[in-house]
Amino acid sequence: MSKILFNNFTKVSSKQWKQKIQVDLKGADYNNTLIWHTNEGIDVKPFYHEDEPDTKPNSPLSKATEFKICQSIYVAHTEKSNAKAIDAISRGAETIEFIIPSEDISTKDLLKNIDTSSTPITFKLLFLSSEYIKAIPTELSVEIQTDIIGQLAKTGNWFNNLKEDHKQFETIVKHTNTITVNASLYQNAGANMVQQLAYSLAHINEYFNHFNSFLEDSTKEKLEVVINISVGTNYFFEIAKLRALRILFQTLSSDYGFNTNCKINVTPTKRNKTIYDYNTNLLRTTTECMSAILGGANTITNLAYDAIYHKNNEFGERISRNQLLVLKEESYFDKVDNPADGAYYIESLTTQLCDKTLELFKDIEANGGFLSQLKVGTIQKKIKESATKEQAQFDAGEITLLGTNKHPNPHDKMKDNLELYPFVKMNPVKTLIEPIIEKRLAETIEQQRLHKEKSTEK
Repeated sequence: MSKILFNNFTKVSSKQWKQKIQVDLKGADYNNTLIWHTNEGIDVKPFYHEDEPDTKPNSPLSKATEFKICQSIYVAHTEKSNAKAIDAISRGAETIEFIIPSEDISTKDLLKNIDTSSTPITFKLLFLSSEYIKAIPTELSVEIQTDIIGQLAKTGNWFNNLKEDHKQFETIVKHTNTITVNASLYQNAGANMVQQLAYSLAHINEYFNHFNSFLEDSTKEKLEVVINISVGTNYFFEIAKLRALRILFQTLSSDYGFNTNCKINVTPTKRNKTIYDYNTNLLRTTTECMSAILGGANTITNLAYDAIYHKNNEFGERISRNQLLVLKEESYFDKVDNPADGAYYIESLTTQLCDKTLELFKDIEANGGFLSQLKVGTIQKKIKESATKEQAQFDAGEITLLGTNKHPNPHDKMKDNLELYPFVKMNPVKTLIEPIIEKRLAETIEQQRLHKEKSTEK
């Protein structure tokens, strides 16, 4: 097209648009009728315009064209896990995450016949051992993920104790040049988006504070920070959340002199997943993966539709992997670097999330920092308050999970299909602090339905 047609039209300001809308409302109140309020304290307007100050583009460093499809494998048996990884790679997985539960696992055997130069490999360790990590051959070029603060937040205890954990973690970071922050916990436990971002930032800041004093500037500039985070089905907000996370990280890391480019790994949340009408989980994870791509995730590990109640199985894993393959290969989600750039709504949400996150982050730091607030229970209390509010909205039908609190199928039976216990488990273990507990919204309704199934049989 040789002519720019839009130059023939007179520009309309946001003020003029609002006036026109108010006329069409015929006396109804603009604010009460068209503006809705989120749990993050953000007012969502009916339209956004380029002349508004919070809609200016913030281009992130990420590129949607470069996102990787990850297959996560829990290593219970080395040989079988190796075979599963090779099969997943042949079927479209572009990177593999091995979740390693103990030091008994041989990394050499785990990577047999896998070309780590063409397929990036991650070892996510569920234990703390600098000796185990140093024993991994450097030529394998794998990413090591260990998060001692994440361990404390999730379980209420360090791996060993504060002093020993930090000592080993220092050795690990110097050896791997990587810091990992497992921020998915906050989303899965019910924190709102501002809390998720602020707690992630404060979590990272604890590590930056610790390592800033004895790492050389050249090392800090090369240090990679990996952030594992979850996304839900609030489509545009989740896109904005990931964009805000990258912007906030750049701001924080530049103040310390650390590498300003982080790696963001995204997994769909468990919080909105259900055991009844479980096929709707496919729809939920599809939109969540779309948000992850458009938000600038580096790596996406999809959640199988039956992950909360079935053991790992070939069918569920294949379907979850194929969802990402369809988005990449058939829906062309990898053809544009930053497709969300310039969308006034998303830019406005990004700016507001950044502003509110910084406000909460500063409050955390002014009151002793993340670890201090974990110790006194402030973080846990705030997440509980957010989760309780969201649960009340779900119970009242304001938040909908199709097939569960909206249009449930009374003939749907699940009692005999549960291979895993899908509800919160309470383990009476002594802890240093109160752990942050992950809980799904549908658990109470599902427990009632399961009880009814059993009662009906009797």
